[in-house]
Amino acid sequence: MKSETLRRLRKRDSFVAVTPSAIIFAAFVVAAVAAPLIAPQNPYDPLQIFGWEASSPPGTKGGGGYLYLLGTDGLGRDIASTILYGLRISLMVSLASTTIAALIGLAAGVSAAYFGSWIDIAIMRTVDLFLSLPTILVALIAIVSLGPGVDRIVLALIIVQWANYARVARAVALGERSKSYIDSAHLLRLPTVRVIFRHLLPNSIAPALTLIPIEVGHAIALEATLSFLGLGVPVDQPSLGSAVANGFQYLLTGQYWISFFPGLALFGLIASVNFVGEDVRSRLDPRSKT
Repeated sequence: MKSETLRRLRKRDSFVAVTPSAIIFAAFVVAAVAAPLIAPQNPYDPLQIFGWEASSPPGTKGGGGYLYLLGTDGLGRDIASTILYGLRISLMVSLASTTIAALIGLAAGVSAAYFGSWIDIAIMRTVDLFLSLPTILVALIAIVSLGPGVDRIVLALIIVQWANYARVARAVALGERSKSYIDSAHLLRLPTVRVIFRHLLPNSIAPALTLIPIEVGHAIALEATLSFLGLGVPVDQPSLGSAVANGFQYLLTGQYWISFFPGLALFGLIASVNFVGEDVRSRLDPRSKT
């Protein structure tokens, strides 16, 4: 049986409509991908940093020929370049963790609904355990246990996120499990793996599609929080969270730009992702009129 979600997407041409939030998010993605080409300097290359130009205000013309449009931080790194390179880490970590967490959570939730019995109990009690704890606490415990590194941050975010997908997928799959096409698949003696991944899972995936953009924004915020606390990416790699943290100690001296512009970019990125998620939800919701 073909997925109802896929048929709905084909019928609703407005799903692919361009919205302002989608344009803004696409601009962030393009800026992140093209960072090595458009950034005035590599802020993490010591040969391109001039320490005597530290804490230069926005619009300063540097001795090395750079125009510090957004100023420099306490080490002389161009703020605009730091933001562009930091976007790459934020997007890479959030998209990778959300994608893997969605796959794990969907498989776990659908399996719990299909098999029931002790498998359902074991999976859902584990889900309840993860959802009962604050996400930042789980992320902190995971990152402290795993150690620093981009790959470990991705793993920590997967641990935080997968339970949300499992709960939603199970709720939908329970309704699909009792439908006639599943009974027909059993009568045809189709393999269990085929029933789950070919029939049940595609028809249970719609809520996950609406959850993914929200979780991407959640992952960006968590990564930035961990980096702000010094538990995220290593200090020799760019991150919007660490860029905000670098300027925190300079706020009282009036050097606001060191934290303000990276924080503004972080806010804009998360807001655009959340608006895209809301737009996807409204377009996939069969009760939506627009």
